[in-house]
Amino acid sequence: MTKAEARREASKQRNSLSEAEIIAASKLMLDRFTRLDFSGVKVLHLFLPIIQKNEPNTFLFIDWMKQNQPDVKLIVPRADFATSLMTNYVYMGAQELELNAYGIPEPKLAEPYTGEVDMVLVPLLAFDLRGYRVGYGKGFYDRFLAGENIKKIGLSFFEALDEITDVNDQDVKMNYCITPEKIYKFS
Repeated sequence: MTKAEARREASKQRNSLSEAEIIAASKLMLDRFTRLDFSGVKVLHLFLPIIQKNEPNTFLFIDWMKQNQPDVKLIVPRADFATSLMTNYVYMGAQELELNAYGIPEPKLAEPYTGEVDMVLVPLLAFDLRGYRVGYGKGFYDRFLAGENIKKIGLSFFEALDEITDVNDQDVKMNYCITPEKIYKFS
């Protein structure tokens, strides 16, 4: 399946999910996330969910991290759509967020973060059995993760596709992908 086909099909599937289904699936993914090894993780980058695109509720992950891994610094992105680059900011709480023009929650007055990142929760629409993902097509996360030795973890409501046929050199593989059913590990 091509990226465009996967993007179209996954968007259709996600749009059909109810709010209750999103919450239930997000909780199941969180349960699997809590089983990961956090030793050596000092900084975790999390995407913030775009509600109108029915993305996984990563605020549940933030709450769990604050309670169970309080020494891990949580950072969130701000997107620059003119350059297709992201900058990171220390997460200061939901009250410090505002929606950008695309409906993405972003920090407004947070402290910029330019240090090392140990683990990243990566947004996606679909992924394959090799660990390649399909996002919205702007390449923000592929640029952010390129050449970095970071533990990359996708979150998907749906199971893996057999293969995304048109991956290229700029596409960055994930180490893991968490679904409501299981954790996929990629070599």
